[in-house]
Amino acid sequence: MSSFSLPPINDNPDGGWGPSPSNLPAQFKFKDIPYAPYSKTDKLGRFADWNDISGDNRQNHAGPAAAQGARTGGPGARRRDGQPAFGSGTASAFAYFHAEDESSFSLVDNKTSTQRRGGPLTRGRGGGRGGAGGGRGGAQRGGRGGFVNSRNNVQRGGRRGWRDWEKTGRAREASVAISPEWSMLEEIEFHRLAKLRLEVDDPEDLETYGRVHPYDKSYDRVTTKTERPLQLVDRIKYNTTTSDDPVIQELAAQDTATVYTTDVILSVLMCATRSVYPWDIVIVREGNKLFFDKRDGGPFDTVTVNENAADPPQDPSAANPNNPNEKIVVPETPSINTATSLSLEATYINQNFGFQSVTYTPPPPPVDFSKPNPFYGPDETEPLASCGYRYRVFDLGITEDEDLKICVRTEVDAYSPGQGNPRLGQGLVTIRALNEFDPRALGAGGAPDWRSKLDSQRGAVVATEMKNNSCKLAKWTVQSVLAGADLMKIGYISRANPRDNTRHVILSTTSTRPTDFAAQLNVSLANGWGIVRTVTDILMKQPEGKYVLVKDPNKPVIRLYAVPLNAFTVEEEDEELVSEGEDAEAL
Repeated sequence: MSSFSLPPINDNPDGGWGPSPSNLPAQFKFKDIPYAPYSKTDKLGRFADWNDISGDNRQNHAGPAAAQGARTGGPGARRRDGQPAFGSGTASAFAYFHAEDESSFSLVDNKTSTQRRGGPLTRGRGGGRGGAGGGRGGAQRGGRGGFVNSRNNVQRGGRRGWRDWEKTGRAREASVAISPEWSMLEEIEFHRLAKLRLEVDDPEDLETYGRVHPYDKSYDRVTTKTERPLQLVDRIKYNTTTSDDPVIQELAAQDTATVYTTDVILSVLMCATRSVYPWDIVIVREGNKLFFDKRDGGPFDTVTVNENAADPPQDPSAANPNNPNEKIVVPETPSINTATSLSLEATYINQNFGFQSVTYTPPPPPVDFSKPNPFYGPDETEPLASCGYRYRVFDLGITEDEDLKICVRTEVDAYSPGQGNPRLGQGLVTIRALNEFDPRALGAGGAPDWRSKLDSQRGAVVATEMKNNSCKLAKWTVQSVLAGADLMKIGYISRANPRDNTRHVILSTTSTRPTDFAAQLNVSLANGWGIVRTVTDILMKQPEGKYVLVKDPNKPVIRLYAVPLNAFTVEEEDEELVSEGEDAEAL
């Protein structure tokens, strides 16, 4: 029987990895071989690529040292992202430079050609002339998302999405015209805002105003088979800005807080990192106080639709003033699926669904808060909608000695019967509505048909809405949390006919707790309060005056401008009209 003996093991007495250099045989010593730096991302390619040494590609193998360095890490090597390769500045001892004459070498390729039929001179299948499958000047697909032109073999990278050829790519306009007289003070990117955090304790309730009616629970049982028509309810609901609120004026006179605002304005600022459409907040500093206001007719008075979709709804582009020869084709019938039309439609749906889903005839009876509605005058004749205002104070101080508070006017829409006393903040409800316009239209965001999926696959519908309307749902959730509501009712409203934006039906209603829904949306209230505190600190360093915080229409950036005191006032608009009239008379 043959014997088996183990080979000698050369231990390293120095305690390092591998054998000791002194114990290595002479033939294994890497003499005169310099250290070649390498990176973790470097990958081992082919030892020999026989399929690539044919035709003109032989010139690449026998090319200059710069071309070889791109493969071997020599001088001039660069990665795919354009950055210099790690260690490319050092001379590589392993670079291969081919110097033999291979002019007599040829490769016989027996594989069938992978090129599709329909080259530059033939008509391809399904491509026609200039078709995607070939034809004259047709394009042949090559690789993921790219394609190779059949005439000049130019390969274009990038993945094409759904109906990319119909995307306009137009730039949005700002929500407010930036005057050259304004001076920009700060510019903050969204990625910086996303890192802010501030934990805020439970608020303090100051006063409650208004009257809330009970929510009609029969709407929780509505399905696609028992849909209800959306009705036009003639009620009044006020959305007064901060500076025009008489209650906030009284609280400011008593030095109740440092910052004063409403839940609608505050939610936009707290969810700023999710916003895509432009917006602006007018800020006035008087003494040591800040007032966050909205402009009349601004973006705070309407509801967006599919703002966060990959291809959101677009408005028709306006004429370019720098190009007088440009002609804008105006359609005979304006589209009902533009961004502006859908926003007005969604605002109408939200308002009327909130009015309709509330019971105005007892039982159960309505609940009056401590004081009546502060905006309803004695001369008003139309009935009030169910609405309650809760003025609450949040402490934004970081230390116990710091006195920085924010007073917020919050709103609730109804109360849920049998869940406690609404006067004590129990069983309060906020009501919102999502709307479906046309699943096949541009800007739908791949939403499924609600009538066929809402009852059987509600999770898919909710997930799509959370993706396409992330900012809108986050703002609604933050408003409900600020108001201290126990429930948030969300109705699913669709058009009775996709081509008619005047008639709608209620397909379903869901109920959720605002705190739980915030967790599903990944809404961080600590991050929102951090944004508010950062903006407040920046404004408190500025002198008294008027400022405007503007969201860039096309970039994830917010900018703070110092504006004249008469900006955004009725007097300024009147002066502009007078000046325009004088100019017209002079002409």
